Amino acid sequence: RESDHRAWTPVTYTVTRQNATIQGLIQGKAYFFRIAAENIIGMGPFTETTKEILIRDPITVPDRPEDLEVKAVTKNSVTLTWNPPKYNGGSDITMYVLESRLIGKDKFHRVTKEKMLDRKFTVEGLKEGDTYEYRVSACNIVGQGKPSFCTKPITCKDEIAPPTLDLDFRDKLIVRVGEAFSLTGRYSGKPAPKVTWLRDDIVVKEDDRTKIKTTPTTLCLGILKSVREDTGKYCVTVENSTGSRKGFCQVNVVDRPSPPVGPVIFDEVFKDHMVVSWKPPLDDGGSEITNYIIEKKDTHKDVWMPVTSATVKTTCKVPKLLEGREYQIRIYAENLYGISDPLISDEMKARDRFRVPDAPEQPIIKDVTKDSAVVVWNKPYDGGKPITNYIVEKKETMATRWARVTKDPIFPGTKFKVPDLLEGCQYEFRVSAENEIGVGDPSPPSKPIFARDPITKPSPPVNPEAVDKTKNSVDLSWQPPRHDGNGKIIGYLIEYQKVGDEEWKQANLTADSCPETNYRVTGLTEGLTYKFRVKAVNAAGESDPAHVPDPVEVKDRLEPPELILDANMAREQHVKAGDTLRLSAVIKGVPFPKVTWKKEDREVSPKADIEVTGVGSKLEIRNTVHEDGGMYSLTVENPAGSKTVSVKVVVLDKPGPPRNLNISDVRSDSCYITWMEPEDDGGSVITNYVVERRDVASAQWVAISSSSKKRSHMAKYLMEGTQYLFRVAAENQYGRGPYVETLKPIKAIDPLHPPGPPKNLHHVDVDKTEVSLVWNRPDRDGGAEITGYLVEYQEDGADEWTKFQTVPMLDCVVTGL
Repeated sequence: RESDHRAWTPVTYTVTRQNATIQGLIQGKAYFFRIAAENIIGMGPFTETTKEILIRDPITVPDRPEDLEVKAVTKNSVTLTWNPPKYNGGSDITMYVLESRLIGKDKFHRVTKEKMLDRKFTVEGLKEGDTYEYRVSACNIVGQGKPSFCTKPITCKDEIAPPTLDLDFRDKLIVRVGEAFSLTGRYSGKPAPKVTWLRDDIVVKEDDRTKIKTTPTTLCLGILKSVREDTGKYCVTVENSTGSRKGFCQVNVVDRPSPPVGPVIFDEVFKDHMVVSWKPPLDDGGSEITNYIIEKKDTHKDVWMPVTSATVKTTCKVPKLLEGREYQIRIYAENLYGISDPLISDEMKARDRFRVPDAPEQPIIKDVTKDSAVVVWNKPYDGGKPITNYIVEKKETMATRWARVTKDPIFPGTKFKVPDLLEGCQYEFRVSAENEIGVGDPSPPSKPIFARDPITKPSPPVNPEAVDKTKNSVDLSWQPPRHDGNGKIIGYLIEYQKVGDEEWKQANLTADSCPETNYRVTGLTEGLTYKFRVKAVNAAGESDPAHVPDPVEVKDRLEPPELILDANMAREQHVKAGDTLRLSAVIKGVPFPKVTWKKEDREVSPKADIEVTGVGSKLEIRNTVHEDGGMYSLTVENPAGSKTVSVKVVVLDKPGPPRNLNISDVRSDSCYITWMEPEDDGGSVITNYVVERRDVASAQWVAISSSSKKRSHMAKYLMEGTQYLFRVAAENQYGRGPYVETLKPIKAIDPLHPPGPPKNLHHVDVDKTEVSLVWNRPDRDGGAEITGYLVEYQEDGADEWTKFQTVPMLDCVVTGL
């Protein structure tokens, strides 16, 4: 019976075996079955299947998996994928078994116990350089099916492939503003390359409008609703460890231009036309401006009338205007992608803006001489066009005809020196201005002037000052006036006034008594304070006075001492012995200072000549010696103060004698000589030492070294037994100093030492009061023949030895014991 029915249906009545084949069942339906046995007596009870049986094809193991592929290989891993078998054996696949075999081995080994139902697995932990082959089997509820076909042998090593790049876009791309665009392509490479997008060398980042999509094989950069700022050079870089590839695309996002840049400038305005100009748009929309569209409008009307749409210049003539009407101009910029918003001008009235210049104001005449005069005027209104020339005219006062003073242009200056006047004649002058429209009206005539050299009073003297004073006089000095009034300066008048008085007194009665620019005012009272002033005088009269700035108190002037050093008073003065030392300085001060020369704070040597004059002092020492060196000081002193300068004088001379001459290590043929440098090196570096010797029996000194820079010398080649004296002198660039000599002769012999101890001392006979001793010679005699042997004895237990006697031979009998 079907599992969802209750009625049983007989299958057969004649089954004599213990099995039966039931046919006519419907695949996919579930059935229960029951069986009863029958004999001649009748039918027995039924036996029923315990659970329903689903009708389907018989279940077997799965077929072999298909398309086993190697997807990636590195030095220590292999990645494999495969497809399921065509037939799963009638039951779902429960797992896959992946096996590997090392090439050279016979057996396959299972790689993992994972079920791998996603049909992909990476075998890791492999050894670089080993070669494997793989196979995979499918398992279902029945068991494991046949293995797939083996892969080719796979060697573990990093798989490397340089990047490739295949782009779907050209080198240039033009996009309208607001449109979307995308840059796509395909790439490959092992290891998987990194993909980077740049615009004008800056990394492109994703935002609301910018989308970047990268798969293992494809790449895409998309931009929605493009704007002008998206214009640029785009670069995609595909890079892995083996190299990189780049692709470029110049994207130009184009739009209509921005408006022309204002304001609109009215370069020229006339009653029937205007000339206007403007500046190009800041943004041409990514495409060159092809033309400008210019329109005009009468402000009383609402209609814009075309002027031109064909100009590419940023200037235009607007014709056909009505005089007195006000107009506005508007300008559009156009490129291949559209027309910009307009630039609209201010209102401008159509009328002639330009005329001839106005008449200048009345000119002023300056600097008149017997044959010339300078005409000065102010610039008039130029009529709207720049003034290009001035016309200066002259006429004699009684005449009626004006004449131009020059045919040359006068510009841009507003003054002109008129030449060629007749001395004594009276003249008037006038000026006209000219621009490109024409010549304007002339100015009113100037005031009449006579052509002659004027003489006026001079200007005051310049910078009067009190330069010196005593207890009854003051010395004044000044500079001539800046202007002599065109007349010779005859002289100067000097006046003085006691502070507190109102009356000025004359120091000189006539100007010619003081033709120079200095004067001594005498007869003043000591202790009082006076003011002074000076006037210059020419034929026209006296100038205004020039005052000495500050009142002057009449008393002897005090100036602190001042020393101006000569070159020989530098900080250090070198002079060779025997030459002349000169020290000098210029001295100033009021009253003249007292002069004092000192050396090392003591009086200078009597041999020094000291000279003091009213302007300085000089110290001179002839035939200098080394002792003349030292610190010299010059002191000048007066009631206002004192000043001292010092100079170190070095007298360059031969050095002094070396010190501490010592002889040591005397041998039969040599000795060692040492010494110390002289206390005085003569002001110059010691260059070398001279060492000499002399046999006491000879008067002749012999040099043994003349170039030693050291302070020691080994004297060799001495005669044994000879007595010698030695001496040493120092030299510098100025000569050789005195010698230092050994105090007593040195004998050339090897040094003597005490002999060694006698050897093998023993007794040969003993008596009750004496002992007979013998011994052998010592190993060393100390450098001299042995003269005897000293015998001593000591009682056992005592501290001191008792001398017995000295014997010449190698035996002795000690008695008295």
